[in-house]
Amino acid sequence: MKRILIVEDERLIAELERDYLEVSGYEVDMASDGEEGLRLGLSGAYDLILLDLMLPILSGFEVCKQIREAHDIPILMVTAKKEDIDVIRGLGLGADDYITKPFKPGELVARVKAHLARYERLIGQKETRDIIQIRGLRIDFASRRVFLHDQEIVLTTKEFDLLYFLATNPNRVFSKDHLFEKIWGLDSNGDTQTVTVHIRKLREKIEIDSSKYEYIETIWGAGYRFRI
Repeated sequence: MKRILIVEDERLIAELERDYLEVSGYEVDMASDGEEGLRLGLSGAYDLILLDLMLPILSGFEVCKQIREAHDIPILMVTAKKEDIDVIRGLGLGADDYITKPFKPGELVARVKAHLARYERLIGQKETRDIIQIRGLRIDFASRRVFLHDQEIVLTTKEFDLLYFLATNPNRVFSKDHLFEKIWGLDSNGDTQTVTVHIRKLREKIEIDSSKYEYIETIWGAGYRFRI
């Protein structure tokens, strides 16, 4: 049985999330502040974490950052409102996705299932292309490590997934909707801003010249393409 940690200081919301997830077959623990959430999250006992950003004692941003540094598991942010800067900051710290309050319980369960399924596929899949080397960029699928001119580049889980997908499908243009579905395992009704943020973060890490992208090109009106 998959175990989920809910880090949420609003008890009624946490209990609602717990009830729907338990009915769906998950084992759920709850933490009501950031300090407790961090302690439990670092234990390695969970398959996914639902993390509110506005928490007592320790912010959700700091909790996300520290858990991501220690564990490679899905982290789904829960935000009180859709503030772009908060979303960008949370995704930049390693969160996989976000959901905005108020949300339908069914949508929450669907998001959780999609992220768990996507993670299981990544863990279990056997790729024939373990190492991709394009100019100075080397992507090692087996170890999930990336090097640029022999210097290791630290990527979040979804940054790596996105880069690997694009690099294994070079010179093909993918829309934001397509990438969102492929990498996040969700349909195109999701918020494709997630894709935009991850592309930007990837470029900051692997592109040397911001005025002329060497690897990930924007095809205006169509999407993104990995150039070889």
